[in-house]
Amino acid sequence: MERLLAQLCGSSAAWPLPLWEGDTTGHCFTQLVLSALPHALLAVLSACYLGTPRSPDYILPCSPGWRLRLAASFLLSVFPLLDLLPVALPPGAGPGPIGLEVLAGCVAAVAWISHSLALWVLAHSPHGHSRGPLALALVALLPAPALVLTVLWHCQRGTLLPPLLPGPMARLCLLILQLAALLAYALGWAAPGGPREPWAQEPLLPEDQEPEVAEDGESWLSRFSYAWLAPLLARGACGELRQPQDICRLPHRLQPTYLARVFQAHWQEGARLWRALYGAFGRCYLALGLLKLVGTMLGFSGPLLLSLLVGFLEEGQEPLSHGLLYALGLAGGAVLGAVLQNQYGYEVYKVTLQARGAVLNILYCKALQLGPSRPPTGEALNLLGTDSERLLNFAGSFHEAWGLPLQLAITLYLLYQQVGVAFVGGLILALLLVPVNKVIATRIMASNQEMLQHKDARVKLVTELLSGIRVIKFCGWEQALGARVEACRARELGRLRVIKYLDAACVYLWAALPVVISIVIFITYVLMGHQLTATKVFTALALVRMLILPLNNFPWVINGLLEAKVSLDRIQLFLDLPNHNPQAYYSPDPPAEPSTVLELHGALFSWDPVGTSLETFISHLEVKKGMLVGIVGKVGCGKSSLLAAIAGELHRLRGHVAVRGLSKGFGLATQEPWIQFATIRDNILFGKTFDAQLYKEVLEACALNDDLSILPAGDQTEVGEKGVTLSGGQRARIALARAVYQEKELYLLDDPLAAVDADVANHLLHRCILGMLSYTTRLLCTHRTEYLERADAVLLMEAGRLIRAGPPSEILPLVQAVPKAWAENGQESDSATAQSVQNPEKTKEGLEEEQSTSGRLLQEESKKEGAVALHVYQAYWKAVGQGLALAILFSLLLMQATRNAADWWLSHWISQLKAENSSQEAQPSTSPASMGLFSPQLLLFSPGNLYIPVFPLPKAAPNGSSDIRFYLTVYATIAGVNSLCTLLRAVLFAAGTLQAAATLHRRLLHRVLMAPVTFFNATPTGRILNRFSSDVACADDSLPFILNILLANAAGLLGLLAVLGSGLPWLLLLLPPLSIMYYHVQRHYRASSRELRRLGSLTLSPLYSHLADTLAGLSVLRATGATYRFEEENLRLLELNQRCQFATSATMQWLDIRLQLMGAAVVSAIAGIALVQHQQGLANPGLVGLSLSYALSLTGLLSGLVSSFTQTEAMLVSVERLEEYTCDLPQEPQGQPLQLP
Repeated sequence: MERLLAQLCGSSAAWPLPLWEGDTTGHCFTQLVLSALPHALLAVLSACYLGTPRSPDYILPCSPGWRLRLAASFLLSVFPLLDLLPVALPPGAGPGPIGLEVLAGCVAAVAWISHSLALWVLAHSPHGHSRGPLALALVALLPAPALVLTVLWHCQRGTLLPPLLPGPMARLCLLILQLAALLAYALGWAAPGGPREPWAQEPLLPEDQEPEVAEDGESWLSRFSYAWLAPLLARGACGELRQPQDICRLPHRLQPTYLARVFQAHWQEGARLWRALYGAFGRCYLALGLLKLVGTMLGFSGPLLLSLLVGFLEEGQEPLSHGLLYALGLAGGAVLGAVLQNQYGYEVYKVTLQARGAVLNILYCKALQLGPSRPPTGEALNLLGTDSERLLNFAGSFHEAWGLPLQLAITLYLLYQQVGVAFVGGLILALLLVPVNKVIATRIMASNQEMLQHKDARVKLVTELLSGIRVIKFCGWEQALGARVEACRARELGRLRVIKYLDAACVYLWAALPVVISIVIFITYVLMGHQLTATKVFTALALVRMLILPLNNFPWVINGLLEAKVSLDRIQLFLDLPNHNPQAYYSPDPPAEPSTVLELHGALFSWDPVGTSLETFISHLEVKKGMLVGIVGKVGCGKSSLLAAIAGELHRLRGHVAVRGLSKGFGLATQEPWIQFATIRDNILFGKTFDAQLYKEVLEACALNDDLSILPAGDQTEVGEKGVTLSGGQRARIALARAVYQEKELYLLDDPLAAVDADVANHLLHRCILGMLSYTTRLLCTHRTEYLERADAVLLMEAGRLIRAGPPSEILPLVQAVPKAWAENGQESDSATAQSVQNPEKTKEGLEEEQSTSGRLLQEESKKEGAVALHVYQAYWKAVGQGLALAILFSLLLMQATRNAADWWLSHWISQLKAENSSQEAQPSTSPASMGLFSPQLLLFSPGNLYIPVFPLPKAAPNGSSDIRFYLTVYATIAGVNSLCTLLRAVLFAAGTLQAAATLHRRLLHRVLMAPVTFFNATPTGRILNRFSSDVACADDSLPFILNILLANAAGLLGLLAVLGSGLPWLLLLLPPLSIMYYHVQRHYRASSRELRRLGSLTLSPLYSHLADTLAGLSVLRATGATYRFEEENLRLLELNQRCQFATSATMQWLDIRLQLMGAAVVSAIAGIALVQHQQGLANPGLVGLSLSYALSLTGLLSGLVSSFTQTEAMLVSVERLEEYTCDLPQEPQGQPLQLP
C-alpha cells in the first residue's frame, strides 16, 4: 500500500501521503482525499436518482435554475478531460505525476457525467417543481475546497509570474473556469425550482393519474437508498397527501389479490392458520434470518476494528497500509451493517404485510361463510383490529428469539476473557432473575388475555349502544348505558394497570441489574485473590451492559411470541366456526316435479348445531311455481325461522330441502330491513346494472315515488347507516324494492307490510306482490291476514311446527282476525303525504341540516393536516395531570443526574488509581461520560457495541482492600440511589399513562353519548368504533411505550451533552452541522409520516364498517348472490389500508438508512483524520478512541431521538382523533325546558 501510494504521488515510501507541502496542503492529499473521494461519492449518489420516475404530464421546459445547473454540470464533466491535455505538454505543467492527474480527472469526469444525467432525470420528475434533493446539491459542492487549494498552489508556485508557461497557465485557467461553473451551479440551485403559481395550483399528482408503483422495476441502488420514495415524500412535503389514492401503489408481491391467491393455495377449511401462513410466506421469512445473522456479525466487526485502529495509533509500529485497512474496514463495515440491518427490517415488515393482508382477507371471507353460530360484531372487529396486529408481532420476535441468545453467548465469552471465572457470580445472579422476568412475562400475558376479553365486552357494548342510539336517546338512557360502558372500561383498566406496573418492575430490573451484577463480579474477583484494576472495572462494566440487553429483552421477545399465540388461538377459534355450506344444506337434486320450486320433507332446523334452541320441524311442504304462499301464526311460532330455514340461515339437523334454480338465489326481504350507508338508488340496484324502465316500475310498485319527491336529491339522497334517516316503513319498502329489482324466481318476504299503514300496504299487495311479482313464487309471512285472501295457499305455524296447510278459506278462519282499529290507528302512517305530520323534526332537520342540497349525507372523515397541533400535546398533558406530569419529568432528570454522578465517581476512581500508578500510561480522560467510557483503552465501549482487547493494556498498581471497599461502597450507594430514582420514574410514568388512558376514554364516551342524533345519522358506526377500538388501544399501550423511549432518549442526550460540554468542548463543534443534517432529514420525513399515519387510521374505519355491515346483512348478501362483490370491495379497502401501512414502513426505513449512514460517515471521517494526524505524529490514541466512541454513541442517540419523536408524533394522531370527537362534536342542549308550540 505504501509503495503504491508513493508511486502514485511521487513521494517516498516512508511518507507516501504528505499532508503539507510548504505553506499549503500536499497536492496528492488534495487530489485523492479532497477531490477523488467527493467525486466518487457524487457519482454513487447521482446514480441512486437515475431511476426516479418521470412525470408523464411534464410538458413545460425546465426552470432557469435547473437549466443553469444542467449546463454547469455538463461543463464540469468536460473541463477535467480538457485538463488532461496540458499534462502531456513539456515539464512544468504539474503539479503532480501524470498517473495521479489522470486518476483524479477521470473520476471527476465520470462523476459529473453521472450527475448531469441525474439532474436531467430529476428535472423531468416531480422534483422539477422544487430545487431537488438537498443532499445531492451539497455533495456536488464538496470538490470546491480541492479546486481552491489547487489554485492557491499555483499562486504560491508563481504560475502567473514570467516566464509564463502554456501548460501551467492552461491548467490554472481551467481551474478558474471550474470554480466559475461550480459557482454557477450553486446559483442555479439557489434559484427557485419552478414557477410559484403553477406549482401552487397544480398538484404533483393530477386527479386522473394513478400514483407510481412502489419499488417494482427499481434499480438496486434505488432500492437500498429508497430513492423511489422521492415522489411520495415530495407530495408529503407539499401537503398533497390528502387521500389514500395519493400514496404510491403497492408492489406486486403486496397486492391483496395476489396475496389471497397465494394464501388460498395453502389454505383449506379446517386447516391450521399458522401452517397456511408458513406455506405461503414462511420460506421467505426464514431466509431473512441469514440477513440478520450477517448483520449481527457485522455488529461485532465494528468494535474489533476500532480496537485494532486504536492499537495501530498507540503502538505506531505497524505500516500505514494496516491503518488504512482498519479505517476502510471500519467505514465499510459501518455502511454495510447499516444497509443490511435496514434491509432486514424492511423485508421483515414486507413479509408482515403479506401475512396481514392474507389474515385480514381470510377473516372477511370467513365472515361471509359463517353459519348461524356467529360471534358478536364487536368481537369480530377486535379480531380484525387488535388480534391480527398482535399475531403479526410474531414476525419481529421470532428471529430475535435466536439472535439474542447468540449475542449473549458471545458477550459471555468476552467477559470470561476479562475476569475469568469471576463472571460466573454475576451470571448466576442474572440467571436467578430470569425466572422473575418469566413470572412477570407470564402475569403480563395472563392479564393481557383478560384485558382483551374486557375490551371485547366493551367494544361489543359500544356497538350495541350505537346501534340503538335513537331508542337510548328517546328514553334518556345515556347515563345508565354510559355507566355500563364505564364499568367494562374500569375492568379493562384494572388489567391494564397490572400490566403497566409489571412493566415498571421490568424497567427497574433493567436499570438495577447491571450495577448489582458488576458489584457481584468485582467482589468475587477480589475474593479470588486477584487485584482489581481500572481496566478490569471498565471492561467488566461495558460487557455487563451488553450482557443485560439480551437478558432483559429475551423475556419480552418470548412474551411477544406468547401474545401472538393467544391471538392466533382466538383467530383460529373464529376460523373453526361452522360454515354456511349450501352444497351440504340443500339437496343436490331439484324437486322431482318440474312444476315444484320448493320441497321440504321431514326437515328439522335449529339455530344452534346441537338443537338446544327452539326447533322448526316441517314434515312435508311442496310449493309450486308461481304460487303465493302465506305463512301465519302467533308471535314466536316460527314463521321467520321457516323463511330463514329455506334461505339456509339455520342448521339443518335432518330431513330434505330441495330448491329449483338454487344458483339464481332468492329475493329476500327480512323482518328487520337491512339498509346500506349509500344512496337510495344504490340500495335498490345493489350492484345490478341500472335499467331505467325496470327501475321506474319497481319504484311505482313499492310506493316510493312520493317519498323520493320530498327528498333533497331524490333517489340520489344518501341514507344513514342501517337506514336511520328513514322511517320504518320507508326502510321496509326500500328493502322490498331491492329484492324486486333483483328479478329472482323465488321470493321470501318476511312481513314487509307490518311497518306501513293500510293504504300503502294495500298498494304494495296489489302493485308489487300480486303485480310485478305475480309470475314468481312468493312466500309471504304476515300478521295481516286480510291480505292473504288471494293467496294460493296458507301455512299455519305453531311452536315451530307446520300444523295446517291449505287454501285461505280453510286456514284464515282459524287465525284470530286483527281488529280494524289497530290496523288503522296503531300502525305507523307511512304515506308520503303524512311524512311531515308524523315526523316534522325529520322533515325540518333531516332535509335542511342532515343533508346538503346534493343529498349527500355521508361526509368524508375529517383528517388534520400538518404537524400535530400544540393543543394535542396539551390535551395529553392535562389527561396525565399537571402535578403527575411534572413529577415524571423531575424523576427522569434525577435518574439521569444520578447516572452521571455514578460515572463521575468512576472517573474519579480512575484518576486516583492512575495517580498511584508509577508505570507510563496514556493520558487519562478526566471527564465523566454517561456511557461509562473513560480510560483511553476503553473508550471504544458504547451501548450496543462489543469490544475485545487485541493489544497489550497497561496495568494499574495494586490497591488495598480498604480502597476497593471504599470505592465500591460509594459506587454502590450512588447506583442504589439511581435505581430508586429509576423505580420512582417507572412507577410514576405508569400511573400517569393510566390516568391519561382513563381520562381520554371517559371524555370521548361522554361527548359521543351527548351528541345529537344527526351526528349518528351522518357518521358510520365503524368510524366511531375505530375511535373506541384502535385509537383508544393506541393511547392505552402504543403511545406510552414510544413516549417512554422518547423521554429516555431525551434525558440521555441531555446527560451526554452535559458531559461532552464539560469534558471535551471541541467535540461540540460537530454538533451544528450534524444537527442541521438531522433536522432537514427528520423534517422531510415527518411531513409525510404524519399524513401517512392519519391516512392509515382513516382507511381502517371503512374496513371496520364494511365488516360490521357484512355481518348485519349476511342473509341478504347470500340470498342475492352478492358475496363476491362484497369480497371485492373488501380487497379494495384492504389495498388502500395496506398502501398506507407499507408507505409508513418504507418512509421509516428511508429515515433509518440516512441516519445510520450519517453516523457511519462521522465515524469514518474521525478515523480518516486520525490517520492523517498519525502521519504527522500528532495522533493521541486516547483522544481518537474517545472521539470515535462518542461519535458512535451520539449519532445512535440522535437517531433514537429522531425515530422515537417521529413515532411519538405519529402515535399522537390517535390522541388527536380522540380530541377531535371530544372537543368538536356538537352537543345536545342540556337542562333546557322543552318549548312546545
